[in-house]
Amino acid sequence: MFEAAELGRRLSKADFKDAVPSLRLQLLDAQRRARAANLPVLLLINGVAGAGKGELVNHLLEWLDSRGVQTHVFWDETDEEKQRPRWWRYWRAMPARGEIGVLFGGWYQRLIEDARHGRLEEDGVSGELERIRETEHMLINGGALLVKFWFHLPAREQARRVKERRKDPTSHWHMAPETAKEANHYDQFIEIATRVVRETDTGEAPWFLIEATDPHFRDLTAGKTLLRAIETRLANGAHENSVKVSHSPALPEADSARRTIVDHVPDDLVLDKDDYKHRKRSLDAQLNRLGWQGFEARRPVVALFEGWDAAGKGGAIRRLTEALDARLYRVIPIAAPTDEEADHHYLWRFWRHVPRDGYWTIFDRSWYGRVLVERVEEYAAQPDWARAYHEINTFEEQLAEHGVTLLKFWLNITPDEQLKRFEARQQTPYKQHKITPEDWRNRDKWDDYKAAVNEMVIRTSTEYAPWHIIPANDKRYARIEVMRIAAEAVEQPSKRKQENK
Repeated sequence: MFEAAELGRRLSKADFKDAVPSLRLQLLDAQRRARAANLPVLLLINGVAGAGKGELVNHLLEWLDSRGVQTHVFWDETDEEKQRPRWWRYWRAMPARGEIGVLFGGWYQRLIEDARHGRLEEDGVSGELERIRETEHMLINGGALLVKFWFHLPAREQARRVKERRKDPTSHWHMAPETAKEANHYDQFIEIATRVVRETDTGEAPWFLIEATDPHFRDLTAGKTLLRAIETRLANGAHENSVKVSHSPALPEADSARRTIVDHVPDDLVLDKDDYKHRKRSLDAQLNRLGWQGFEARRPVVALFEGWDAAGKGGAIRRLTEALDARLYRVIPIAAPTDEEADHHYLWRFWRHVPRDGYWTIFDRSWYGRVLVERVEEYAAQPDWARAYHEINTFEEQLAEHGVTLLKFWLNITPDEQLKRFEARQQTPYKQHKITPEDWRNRDKWDDYKAAVNEMVIRTSTEYAPWHIIPANDKRYARIEVMRIAAEAVEQPSKRKQENK
């Protein structure tokens, strides 16, 4: 594969200097048009050690408006990164719409290093390659342009540069001897890199292999390739290959044929006040103990609450957090995205709030808005919400693989109970802020939301992140049920650990 980047291609210094002014103007124009089109550009810089990747990026930052470019390097993991899922560090670096993000190594560097050092077995390498393909596909479908550069050097040329740069006190290799040490394993590196590049070279995110022996050829080729990629994308519009038809069964019109999961939720379960107080005291103590045990064992928890308007999500969250130490959790209310959040992939704002090991993050509404309100209210196009089920499952799988306990609650009430609560809110001064005209409009789309909830549960209730559907007509019953399920789920990892001893 890399023979194509060992052809001895060169460019004279004079030809390079003649070509740069025109290229620079074109790149600046393309960057301005990409910003106007809200196009996020993700530039992945990879290749052989010593290929001059830093020099190349320095030239690109000279040619572009650097105010719209963010550069990220993924060297040793920080303690903050180690305490979160593997991909958390990469999601934080995703460029906003209209900006360019330059990732040195990105998700490829870690994979190649882990494979070379034997930290990943064959199944682990295959799994990570599949995750890379899925993530890149998701980013492209979300509107991003991915430009992947691989800069290559023949073995002899790399050895010469290693020897030279080790002596240079201004070289980062002098500061980071591990980089030069890795360069001593050229053949192993190329063997693994060949597989990685081959298996992630897709039609929508191809690799551009660039010979790096001559820096003038390397830099001008990379600049022209980046320019062509941006101009081609701007000319052709967003990538779109989703089927624009419903992927749900076509149901008969009879009500009996359109029953959903929520139609089977009991609506008459109640808990009297004395029983509620007794059980809550017991669960308060249990959850407080489990919260601190989880902190000591560095086990993170993510809990999310979805449900009908006025179903009691806020009340259930308050009773859950009353049992936990305030230093161990954060509650994240999810409303319409801010301008910053809207400028990124919809999962970006949730990745930001993934907790450190040992802590809880509790979401009042969540990423499921993509397949609920955004679907029903048509804020998201059908192809966007239709592929979100798989994207969400992949996201939650990564959390679970890291050891996150995932708690997903749907609080269910009947239309009659919702109406009673709406009317009570209108009549209670300190609750009037909770009821809006939008809440009343949503009641008219009850059946549409019910169908969306049904499909959400079917497609995203997994063995690592099951849905818990809570009968919530009685608030006391719902709150105790949430606390009980949370306590059982958080205690399970501790029990499994003891059983394995």
